[in-house]
Amino acid sequence: MSEILSNNYVRIIFSTLVIYLFIVIAIRLFGKKELAQLSVVDLVFILLISNAVQNAMVGPDSTLSGGLVAASTLFVVNYIFKYLLFSFPKFGKLVEGDATMLVYKGKILESHLKMAKITPDELMEAIREHGVASVHEVDLAVLEVDGNISVLSNEYQKKTVKRKKAHKIINKQEG
Repeated sequence: MSEILSNNYVRIIFSTLVIYLFIVIAIRLFGKKELAQLSVVDLVFILLISNAVQNAMVGPDSTLSGGLVAASTLFVVNYIFKYLLFSFPKFGKLVEGDATMLVYKGKILESHLKMAKITPDELMEAIREHGVASVHEVDLAVLEVDGNISVLSNEYQKKTVKRKKAHKIINKQEG
Protein backbone atom coordinates (compact mmCIF):
# COMPACT_ATOMS: atom_id res chain seq x y z
CA MET A 1 0.00 0.00 0.00
CA SER A 2 2.80 2.45 0.85
CA GLU A 3 4.36 1.73 -2.56
CA ILE A 4 1.13 2.72 -4.30
CA LEU A 5 0.76 5.86 -2.19
CA SER A 6 4.34 6.85 -2.95
CA ASN A 7 3.13 7.79 -6.46
CA ASN A 8 2.37 11.48 -6.03
CA TYR A 9 -0.82 11.45 -8.15
CA VAL A 10 -2.23 8.37 -6.46
CA ARG A 11 -1.57 10.04 -3.09
CA ILE A 12 -3.39 13.17 -4.27
CA ILE A 13 -6.36 11.09 -5.47
CA PHE A 14 -6.50 9.15 -2.18
CA SER A 15 -6.17 12.30 -0.03
CA THR A 16 -8.79 14.14 -2.06
CA LEU A 17 -11.22 11.22 -1.73
CA VAL A 18 -10.73 11.06 2.06
CA ILE A 19 -11.19 14.84 2.43
CA TYR A 20 -14.35 14.76 0.27
CA LEU A 21 -15.89 12.01 2.38
CA PHE A 22 -14.87 13.78 5.59
CA ILE A 23 -16.54 17.04 4.49
CA VAL A 24 -19.76 15.23 3.45
CA ILE A 25 -19.93 13.43 6.80
CA ALA A 26 -19.11 16.60 8.75
CA ILE A 27 -21.83 18.60 6.99
CA ARG A 28 -24.29 15.78 7.67
CA LEU A 29 -23.37 15.70 11.36
CA PHE A 30 -23.30 19.46 11.91
CA GLY A 31 -26.55 20.26 10.16
CA LYS A 32 -28.01 20.78 6.72
CA LYS A 33 -28.89 24.37 7.41
CA GLU A 34 -25.24 25.18 6.68
CA LEU A 35 -25.87 24.44 3.03
CA ALA A 36 -28.44 27.02 2.06
CA GLN A 37 -28.84 29.46 4.93
CA LEU A 38 -25.36 30.99 4.79
CA SER A 39 -24.56 33.81 7.17
CA VAL A 40 -21.30 35.78 7.08
CA VAL A 41 -19.90 33.44 9.74
CA ASP A 42 -20.86 30.38 7.65
CA LEU A 43 -19.23 31.85 4.53
CA VAL A 44 -15.99 32.58 6.39
CA PHE A 45 -16.09 29.06 7.83
CA ILE A 46 -16.47 27.47 4.38
CA LEU A 47 -13.64 29.57 2.95
CA LEU A 48 -11.34 28.61 5.81
CA ILE A 49 -12.26 24.92 5.55
CA SER A 50 -11.41 24.94 1.85
CA ASN A 51 -8.07 26.57 2.58
CA ALA A 52 -7.35 24.19 5.46
CA VAL A 53 -7.96 21.00 3.45
CA GLN A 54 -6.25 22.14 0.26
CA ASN A 55 -2.79 21.25 1.57
CA ALA A 56 -4.05 17.89 2.85
CA MET A 57 -5.27 17.06 -0.66
CA VAL A 58 -2.27 18.06 -2.75
CA GLY A 59 0.48 18.13 -0.10
CA PRO A 60 3.66 19.75 -1.31
CA ASP A 61 2.59 19.40 -4.95
CA SER A 62 1.34 22.86 -5.80
CA THR A 63 1.84 22.30 -9.52
CA LEU A 64 -0.83 22.74 -12.13
CA SER A 65 -0.99 19.00 -12.72
CA GLY A 66 -1.37 18.31 -8.98
CA GLY A 67 -4.26 20.78 -8.79
CA LEU A 68 -5.87 19.28 -11.89
CA VAL A 69 -5.60 15.76 -10.45
CA ALA A 70 -7.25 16.92 -7.19
CA ALA A 71 -10.00 18.82 -9.03
CA SER A 72 -10.62 15.91 -11.40
CA THR A 73 -10.87 13.55 -8.45
CA LEU A 74 -13.45 15.85 -6.84
CA PHE A 75 -15.52 15.92 -10.03
CA VAL A 76 -15.41 12.13 -10.43
CA VAL A 77 -16.17 11.40 -6.78
CA ASN A 78 -18.99 13.95 -6.78
CA TYR A 79 -20.46 12.37 -9.94
CA ILE A 80 -20.31 8.91 -8.37
CA PHE A 81 -21.83 10.21 -5.15
CA LYS A 82 -24.70 11.87 -7.04
CA TYR A 83 -25.27 8.67 -8.99
CA LEU A 84 -25.42 6.64 -5.76
CA LEU A 85 -27.81 9.15 -4.19
CA PHE A 86 -30.10 8.91 -7.20
CA SER A 87 -29.86 5.14 -7.67
CA PHE A 88 -30.17 4.08 -4.04
CA PRO A 89 -32.83 6.07 -2.14
CA LYS A 90 -31.85 4.51 1.20
CA PHE A 91 -28.27 5.71 0.69
CA GLY A 92 -29.63 9.15 -0.18
CA LYS A 93 -31.71 9.24 2.99
CA LEU A 94 -28.68 8.20 5.05
CA VAL A 95 -26.49 10.93 3.55
CA GLU A 96 -29.03 13.73 3.12
CA GLY A 97 -31.45 12.97 5.95
CA ASP A 98 -35.11 13.88 5.96
CA ALA A 99 -36.97 17.13 5.54
CA THR A 100 -37.92 18.70 8.88
CA MET A 101 -41.26 20.41 9.47
CA LEU A 102 -40.71 23.74 11.24
CA VAL A 103 -44.19 25.31 11.17
CA TYR A 104 -47.56 23.59 10.92
CA LYS A 105 -50.81 25.55 10.57
CA GLY A 106 -49.36 28.74 12.00
CA LYS A 107 -47.60 27.13 14.96
CA ILE A 108 -43.83 26.95 15.27
CA LEU A 109 -42.62 23.48 16.19
CA GLU A 110 -40.00 24.50 18.76
CA SER A 111 -38.52 21.01 19.21
CA HIS A 112 -37.98 20.73 15.45
CA LEU A 113 -36.30 24.15 15.37
CA LYS A 114 -33.92 23.02 18.11
CA MET A 115 -33.24 19.75 16.34
CA ALA A 116 -32.44 21.64 13.11
CA LYS A 117 -30.40 24.27 15.01
CA ILE A 118 -32.46 27.10 13.53
CA THR A 119 -33.26 30.17 15.58
CA PRO A 120 -36.73 31.72 15.51
CA ASP A 121 -35.16 34.80 13.88
CA GLU A 122 -33.71 32.69 11.06
CA LEU A 123 -37.10 31.04 10.56
CA MET A 124 -38.87 34.41 10.43
CA GLU A 125 -36.31 35.67 7.93
CA ALA A 126 -37.07 32.71 5.65
CA ILE A 127 -40.82 33.25 6.07
CA ARG A 128 -40.48 36.94 5.13
CA GLU A 129 -38.31 35.98 2.13
CA HIS A 130 -41.33 34.04 0.88
CA GLY A 131 -43.48 37.16 1.12
CA VAL A 132 -45.34 36.14 4.26
CA ALA A 133 -45.58 38.71 7.07
CA SER A 134 -46.54 36.50 10.00
CA VAL A 135 -45.98 32.93 11.10
CA HIS A 136 -49.74 32.71 11.70
CA GLU A 137 -50.23 32.91 7.92
CA VAL A 138 -47.96 29.89 7.34
CA ASP A 139 -49.64 26.56 6.68
CA LEU A 140 -46.37 24.70 6.41
CA ALA A 141 -42.66 25.55 6.63
CA VAL A 142 -40.15 22.79 6.00
CA LEU A 143 -36.36 22.63 6.20
CA GLU A 144 -35.63 20.68 3.03
CA VAL A 145 -32.79 18.19 2.70
CA ASP A 146 -30.82 20.71 0.64
CA GLY A 147 -30.92 23.25 3.49
CA ASN A 148 -33.56 25.55 2.00
CA ILE A 149 -36.70 26.44 3.92
CA SER A 150 -39.91 26.01 1.92
CA VAL A 151 -42.94 28.00 3.05
CA LEU A 152 -46.57 27.44 2.08
CA SER A 153 -48.91 30.12 3.34
CA ASN A 154 -52.63 30.77 3.54
CA GLU A 155 -52.12 33.03 0.52
CA TYR A 156 -50.86 30.00 -1.39
CA GLN A 157 -54.08 28.14 -0.56
CA LYS A 158 -56.16 31.11 -1.73
CA LYS A 159 -54.20 31.26 -4.99
CA THR A 160 -54.58 27.50 -5.46
CA VAL A 161 -58.33 27.70 -4.90
CA LYS A 162 -58.56 30.60 -7.36
CA ARG A 163 -56.56 28.60 -9.91
CA LYS A 164 -58.83 25.58 -9.46
CA LYS A 165 -61.89 27.79 -9.94
CA ALA A 166 -60.31 29.37 -12.99
CA HIS A 167 -59.53 25.92 -14.45
CA LYS A 168 -63.16 24.84 -13.88
CA ILE A 169 -64.40 27.96 -15.66
CA ILE A 170 -61.98 27.46 -18.54
CA ASN A 171 -62.85 23.77 -18.82
CA LYS A 172 -66.59 24.60 -18.89
CA GLN A 173 -66.01 27.18 -21.63
CA GLU A 174 -63.95 24.74 -23.69
CA GLY A 175 -66.41 21.85 -23.16
